Amino acid sequence: MATIAAATALLMAGLAGGYWWAQRGNDHNSAMSAAPATVAGERKVLYWYDPMVPDQHFDKPGKSPFMDMQLVPKYADEVTGGGVSINPGLQQSVGIRTAPVKAGRLASTVRVPGTLAWDLRQESVVSAFTEGLVSRVRVKAPYTKVARGQPLAAVLAPAWSSALAEAKALRHAQSASARELQSAAEQRLRVLGVPSGRGRDGSVTLSAPQDGVVTEVLVREGQAVMPGTPLFRVNGTATLWLEAAIPQASAATLRRGTPVEAVVSAVPGQTFSGEVEALLPLVDATSRTQQARIVLRNPDGVLAPGMYAEVSLQPDAGTPIPLVPTEALIATGSDSRVIVQEADGSFRPVRVRTGRSGGGQTEILDGLKGGERVVVSGQFLIDSEASLSGALERLGSSGANAKEPQP
Repeated sequence: MATIAAATALLMAGLAGGYWWAQRGNDHNSAMSAAPATVAGERKVLYWYDPMVPDQHFDKPGKSPFMDMQLVPKYADEVTGGGVSINPGLQQSVGIRTAPVKAGRLASTVRVPGTLAWDLRQESVVSAFTEGLVSRVRVKAPYTKVARGQPLAAVLAPAWSSALAEAKALRHAQSASARELQSAAEQRLRVLGVPSGRGRDGSVTLSAPQDGVVTEVLVREGQAVMPGTPLFRVNGTATLWLEAAIPQASAATLRRGTPVEAVVSAVPGQTFSGEVEALLPLVDATSRTQQARIVLRNPDGVLAPGMYAEVSLQPDAGTPIPLVPTEALIATGSDSRVIVQEADGSFRPVRVRTGRSGGGQTEILDGLKGGERVVVSGQFLIDSEASLSGALERLGSSGANAKEPQP
């Protein structure tokens, strides 16, 4: 266990910086010259060191090769079993605080902008199945709202008219052979795609296949059409696609079905919910973002393609992992470590591998299991004492690093 003098020196390290190191070396030299040899001989010396270069150990006393001063001994009774012990009163004086390591997941809400577009899974095209003449167009303006079954246009088609007349003539037949012909006539109507509606002039009415908006009107009255000619395009409005650019670092946390909430400035005070349908397999080379296709519910039909939205995505929580306050981390450049308080009150440095940070917390991927207590205030003072006591050397390697002092 470190002595009260060592703990007091620790406090001075935080207050006086480099002066403490030189002062500690002078104090040790004075103590060695004033103490009886027999007392010093009764204490086991682990190694000698230069207080200005505490990581370098020597197995014999002598003059430091680094500074114009004598090497200082490190006694066995000043070192704990792997850490540093500090008087509780001194801990309070220097403001050392600890916090528990809890298992959990970081709040990882992803907020990105997005743009609304038509849900192409709800798009229908009304086209001609046979040659004909458009006798009347009932929906002439694009972006007209229509209901399922609403008439869109009337078409005069000879093939349809003859098939309808044949089916009507056989509908009331009684003989067995006539009933077989009736079945064949109905099959012919289905193959020709004849709609159910029929006008007085023999024309056939084309109707809207679903509720939605007629986004394209591609035909006019008197126009002749050929088989396959598109006449109308109808898009549903129950859902829309929300196209959002996800940063590459966040895209890996999203899955199909990840819940989404969107706020649209055109509809203040209302939040629209949906889920991720797919992450498109393409990353923008300039912005390093990946396009997400989100299905957004639009029950009242107030949303429209082209609107701008602020998107919040909630990735899956995943398996809980240890979290520590970010302020507890000591970054050395080559690695990171924390100061863990043991059950007996002593402290020891632990090397950790960190993950993401957010909300004042950092993920610990390796080094801690959860349930430990880490120092969140004053850890740099303890880290300095750990370096002096050799705890950091034991953290870095298991072998000894003793050298002969250079003359």
